[in-house]
Amino acid sequence: MQVRSDQITQHLSRGGLKPIYTIHGDEPLLAQEAADQLRAAARADGYSDRQVFTVSGAHFDWSGVLGAAQSMGLFCDKQLIEIRIPSGKPGKEGSVALQQYCEPLAQGKGEGLLTIVHLPRLDRQQQQSAWFGALDGAGITVRVDPVERHQLPQWIAKRLQAQGQRVQPGEAGQQALAFFADRVEGNLLAAHQELQKLALLHPAGELSFEQIQEAVLDVARYDVFQLGSAVLAGQAARALRMLDGLKAEGEAPVLVHWTLAEDIRALKRARDAMDGGKPLPMALREARVWGDKERLFERLLPGLDASALAGLVAAASTCDGLIKGLRHPDWPGDAWDGLRRLMLMSLDVLANASASGGRRQAAVRVPLALLP
Repeated sequence: MQVRSDQITQHLSRGGLKPIYTIHGDEPLLAQEAADQLRAAARADGYSDRQVFTVSGAHFDWSGVLGAAQSMGLFCDKQLIEIRIPSGKPGKEGSVALQQYCEPLAQGKGEGLLTIVHLPRLDRQQQQSAWFGALDGAGITVRVDPVERHQLPQWIAKRLQAQGQRVQPGEAGQQALAFFADRVEGNLLAAHQELQKLALLHPAGELSFEQIQEAVLDVARYDVFQLGSAVLAGQAARALRMLDGLKAEGEAPVLVHWTLAEDIRALKRARDAMDGGKPLPMALREARVWGDKERLFERLLPGLDASALAGLVAAASTCDGLIKGLRHPDWPGDAWDGLRRLMLMSLDVLANASASGGRRQAAVRVPLALLP
């Protein structure tokens, strides 16, 4: 059975503790809070003996874990065992050991034993493995979903409410939440710290935009792979902010270029397939577009012009040369300025596609005068 990390309180109030919980995801704050909730429930239920095993390397000795599960604590009849697998890959011996570990728990024979397994985000293949299936079948799988950018203002508002604070009503409050989200995007641990700071600086009640602006530091961290999604979604201001942030964080220009160019090439492949008579779903499969980007591609492709995409492919090739030290008379000499130009050109073409498809939504037309 699977639950989201924000459903643990409801789960515990409804059915109490299960014999084993598997927490997986790449959001450290939410994973830590989920584990803390389970530990607190365990302590309240008399689980005072705790052992922690960290699986490091291929030569980890699983006999200690299996032995601990077969013996009760020295001073109590209930024990909590935590198994941390930072790599998400227990290996062949670990796979066998985890299945052996879960077998009695699945049969209801693990009385007095509570287990928490900590894992990073797992891909589809890992989730279909025998060892993960054994963990899921023996207890509860807690999925730690990331907080996406569009969810962040509401997440911040709920956290403020939990500590007795709130933003102003109406547009002023929405602006304050948007400002807060921009300053902490991609860094929930820092967002949590900034929220705690607000609780210390100001009493319970309403917070003004000025109070939030003065207190919240710019601690955003950007993922280069999210930059492409921002461009595809037509979020010009956010994409420019992310590009500046990646530059400041010392990200390699070649990786940023690969992210932008790969989306451009995928759009071109899919558009060519559609022009060749193939339906949109087949064109996306052939262009190897899956996951969250599939929805963005579906919105853009019907309105995209093949010649405009060909121009973007040529621009991406020129930008690739800039990053490798080859100058071009019509392009800026700096690699980051070249990336900025390529990104703005992409935003302009994609904004036209959104407009021609009748679904401009939040897409913003980028004036070519802004191109460096």
